[in-house]
Amino acid sequence: MPTPIVRQLLLVATLIATPRLAPPDTGRIAGHVRDAAGTPLANVQVLVVGTRLGAATNAAGSYIITKVPVGTYLLRTQLIGYNPGTVHGVKVTAGQTTTVDVALTAAPLQVSGVTVAPMDSRAAPATFGAAAQSGVVRGFAARGLRRDEAWRRQREPWNTEEYGHTEENPFVAVSAHPLSTFSIDVDRASYGNVRRFLLGGSAPPKDAVRIEELVNYFPYDYAGPEGDDPVAIHTELAPAPWKPAHQLLRIGLQARRIDLRGLPPSNFVFLIDVSGSMQDVNKLPLVKASLALLVNSLRATDRVAIVVYAGSAGLVLASTPGSEKQTILAAIDRLEAGGSTAGGAGIKRAYDEAVANFVRGGTNRVILATDGDFNVGVSSDGELVRLIEDRRKTGVFLTVLGFGMGNLKDSKMEQLADRGNGNYAYIDNLLEARKTLLSELGGTLYTVAKDVKIQIEFNPARVRAYRLIGYENRLLAAEDFADDARDAGEMGSGHSVTALYEIVPVGVQTDVTIRLPDSLRYQTVSPPRGAGSPELGIVKVRYKQPDGDRSRLLTHPVTTTVTRNPSADFRFQSAVAELGLLLKGSAHRGTASFEDVITRARATIGEDPDGYRTEFVRMAQAAQSLGLARSEAPR
Repeated sequence: MPTPIVRQLLLVATLIATPRLAPPDTGRIAGHVRDAAGTPLANVQVLVVGTRLGAATNAAGSYIITKVPVGTYLLRTQLIGYNPGTVHGVKVTAGQTTTVDVALTAAPLQVSGVTVAPMDSRAAPATFGAAAQSGVVRGFAARGLRRDEAWRRQREPWNTEEYGHTEENPFVAVSAHPLSTFSIDVDRASYGNVRRFLLGGSAPPKDAVRIEELVNYFPYDYAGPEGDDPVAIHTELAPAPWKPAHQLLRIGLQARRIDLRGLPPSNFVFLIDVSGSMQDVNKLPLVKASLALLVNSLRATDRVAIVVYAGSAGLVLASTPGSEKQTILAAIDRLEAGGSTAGGAGIKRAYDEAVANFVRGGTNRVILATDGDFNVGVSSDGELVRLIEDRRKTGVFLTVLGFGMGNLKDSKMEQLADRGNGNYAYIDNLLEARKTLLSELGGTLYTVAKDVKIQIEFNPARVRAYRLIGYENRLLAAEDFADDARDAGEMGSGHSVTALYEIVPVGVQTDVTIRLPDSLRYQTVSPPRGAGSPELGIVKVRYKQPDGDRSRLLTHPVTTTVTRNPSADFRFQSAVAELGLLLKGSAHRGTASFEDVITRARATIGEDPDGYRTEFVRMAQAAQSLGLARSEAPR
């Protein structure tokens, strides 16, 4: 049996064979999806096979699919952690609603008596049961390869995924380093990628787990700014769940929410990798289905051009109004994969096209869809980064969408998005495509604050040491905070950013190693000022207006008040961070456990209209089922 993720990707191949011109007579399909006990299931993907039509269930388990051409269809339903459902002979009548209720049965996550090796393991597991085979190995098995050969190809040389190496932030002494400075990050690619590994039956590589991206994947209930500033600052302090003697400080930024219905016109260039590495069903076929979601939401004032690259780059579709959806969709459907990968040439061509059709006062963006495997022409990380930095001066921003497995170049794509004033997401299924390209794209396109930096000054009379959890590749020098020439991250309409600090209070005994500089010969450390102050520290945020060059400063003092009953968002965020600590095999994981993660996350699911938190619980259960003890965390 294929894994749930493989079943979902195979389904995409069916979805792209879509008729373009629907009959004038249409009806609706609606109903509920529940589990075997009758409990409504949220975030279930309901698809009308052979069309582009589908929907996701809400918190009540209900769905409705409109504008379904008259006919008889096969309906498929699927949800992570459940066996897929299939309903044959669904008849749609003009002007009528066909009711189809579905009950899904849970798919067991526990792998009993089976050892599952990490993706970079150098040896096959001792036992290799069907339930433990990863999605990669199953893909090979489907092509008739023996299991040992499939496992060998998974390890080398076929699996050439690349992740930027990072060392976890250590605990540093406030007496020597009172300032902590970093650029905000609204990327969320790591979450989708980690989900892909876990649901494929493997622990993700350590460097694939970026804890700040896991935490920032979810929406939170932060209040927006009340004054003229586009960003509000929120803080909360509570005991650290995995080290109760320590404290966990949460810093939350919330960008102003803008009415997106009146957004100015958008000028998109789809830059699509059609090289040979994109042939797999979870790459180019999924790219086509994902971009089709965005095309169907375009307005007549929007425009789309399509540039592709393989051995060379070329313009497939000149800039076309959003009203000509059939023309755009037909151009996407004609794309086929093959050849080497001249990514640099494609980027140049896409930016040229975006600049040629630049919309003043509007949104101008290149949307790059690739596995990141550039190997012709300008292909090194340094060359590509310099190319992107040069082209961002045109006012065109960059969105990078990562696809596939086996040769995903995660580190390269993250760098390109960061340097291109854009964002990076990993698309592993159509629901993630809908979240990225429909639910959140408006906020991504409408920047309310750019070059956003955070600096925290800790009070040495209250804090002995601290550790920033995540953001390792976003750290800045203290001097960079006030340097307006230093690039930083952007925040779009409604975006939120969360950062977590683990704190060692003054007077608390701890077993962690705290970094201190060697003694100084010519300088002495003065007694700390504000010893009697109730402040733990002060949060400072600098940002620029979207069209501005000079930064503005916001400040927010943090009190020493520790809440013993933290908010639901705080507890959920701590659960997500704790899972990240476990998956990274963090030296700072303390008493972290999968049981605590699951229990705390379950208790803070709340309304969860899109099912994201419910899905996280299932991911944590999948991680637990791999049987990784803390001493066996992925390398």
